[in-house]
Amino acid sequence: MTTLFISDLHLEESRPDITGAFLSFLNKNAVGARQLYILGDFFEAWIGDDEHTPLQDQVAKALKTLSESGTEIFLMHGNRDFLIGEDYCVRAGATLLDDPALIDLNGTPTLLMHGDSLCTADVEYQKFRANMRNPQMQKMMLARPLEDRQKMARQLRELSAAKNQGKAESIMDVTPEEVVKTLEHYGVQLMIHGHTHRPDIHELQANGQNARRMVLGDWDKNIWWIEASPGQQPELKKAPL
Repeated sequence: MTTLFISDLHLEESRPDITGAFLSFLNKNAVGARQLYILGDFFEAWIGDDEHTPLQDQVAKALKTLSESGTEIFLMHGNRDFLIGEDYCVRAGATLLDDPALIDLNGTPTLLMHGDSLCTADVEYQKFRANMRNPQMQKMMLARPLEDRQKMARQLRELSAAKNQGKAESIMDVTPEEVVKTLEHYGVQLMIHGHTHRPDIHELQANGQNARRMVLGDWDKNIWWIEASPGQQPELKKAPL
């Protein structure tokens, strides 16, 4: 049975084509899979489980159906949807996953991450990330009225877009030294993450051995996923949206 990994779908009402591609992926690729891992930025924005939009409900229902068919579903926070909580995971039949998370992938210890914590050259963003991931800050945010949070989410997206336009491409990518440091901290040779929107497979050295970093792509013009089957190397795959 296969294990599937996806990330950075950035689901939102203005992109029904991506939602349609995701629902099709569930029906064609994920049915019968052992596990489906969603590694962050599943939604373009998330302001709390108390918001119930038609899109959120549609996606939860589709995931729940997949879960009830026997596929385990795991959901990791991204930098866009870090407020997804246990309530939504219950509705979707998913398990909320820590970032990073160490799993056994067909006998290979594998580190799963969203990937934004690896971009240490972007000091300003790392400070913002630490603030937004603070449980006290999140509690304060979720205590605000829903309309206030909706407005805040729009403002944060606009601010992020404006700041990223002025940043060098290298700053928004992972820091190679941080990748090696993280692999060695967990004692693993395989890492899978998203966030950077730069799908690729990188060969490197860590723990004195060959290591591999597999990067998922964002769903925009193509859909990207990693497929892992017992006895085979995990494969990075894509298809037109």
